[in-house]
Amino acid sequence: MKPSTDPGAEILRATLFAARAHAGQTRKGAAAEPYVNHVIEVAEILAAHGAPLPVVLAGLLHDTVEDTEVTHADLVAAFGAEVAGLVAEATDDTSLPKDIRKGLQVSQAPKKSDGAKQLKLADKISNLVAIAESPPANWIHARRVEYVGWAGRVAAGLRGVNPALDALFDTTYRAAMAKLSAEES
Repeated sequence: MKPSTDPGAEILRATLFAARAHAGQTRKGAAAEPYVNHVIEVAEILAAHGAPLPVVLAGLLHDTVEDTEVTHADLVAAFGAEVAGLVAEATDDTSLPKDIRKGLQVSQAPKKSDGAKQLKLADKISNLVAIAESPPANWIHARRVEYVGWAGRVAAGLRGVNPALDALFDTTYRAAMAKLSAEES
């Protein structure tokens, strides 16, 4: 299908692409919601907070290369080099051990492009909501607290591009910590 110049049509095209790529996948949380809900939420956060269209499109597509059979070349062909580049910049190297990947997210965050910083921040916001509201059943309280703290360290390097996203992260972070603190009592 040929790309459109209409932003709404492009967003819907990317949504359909993501839905097909993530078909059958569910989130790890207790609610086991369809995985595509996460990427839609990330894109909605970006759109609602003034991110440019390529960043919103990348928000919809950001987990396709990491979690599905979609390749970087597929994204370039379907959505162009700019969107595919944002996705690549936001994608972890899954061949690395998890602790190395997490450390790289913290150390590389300040070096990302403005678009990738917004995308990563919106992704962290969505993940914090999920950790607070519908965590994976096998995640003990300490692991959830550790995740929220790590997300805060990543976010520290993503700040300054989009003040509205920065503020939403802060609000979401505080709410997640408050919920976890209340659970501990």
